[in-house]
Amino acid sequence: MSSITVRQAVLTDLEALVPLFDNYRQFYGCSSDTPAVQAFLLDRFNHGESALFIAYEGNTPVGFTQLYPSFSSVSLARVFVLNDLFVHEQARRKGVASNLMSAATEFAKTLGAVRVSLSTAITNQTAQALYQSAGWKRDEQFYVYHFALS
Repeated sequence: MSSITVRQAVLTDLEALVPLFDNYRQFYGCSSDTPAVQAFLLDRFNHGESALFIAYEGNTPVGFTQLYPSFSSVSLARVFVLNDLFVHEQARRKGVASNLMSAATEFAKTLGAVRVSLSTAITNQTAQALYQSAGWKRDEQFYVYHFALS
């Protein structure tokens, strides 16, 4: 049985991250577009706009999560948005997502953040159960709205 390891991703992990990220987008109904995925991730690395964590089962990349930094004006503090979390189908139910989430929250904590937030599809019961079992609390106070800029 292979062990799961998680670490912060660096630019040299780009080749391993691209297929995972492409599969993640396909999970959400997007078409495969590895050149666009590579360009997107490369921009995040080059501009220091996110923190990525990658999970391996043995030597095989099996999942990732991505945090985006933000701030809370009310709290006068740094917060992070856990925007992306994906585990390859063959690696699910092995603790990969939990390990990725733990790495992300520990990273945020070391930078003095007061909160990590995420959102998931209302229909994604599996993810909701995972978040709740890890101690995440669903927001009962605020609704989320979006305004499309097309």
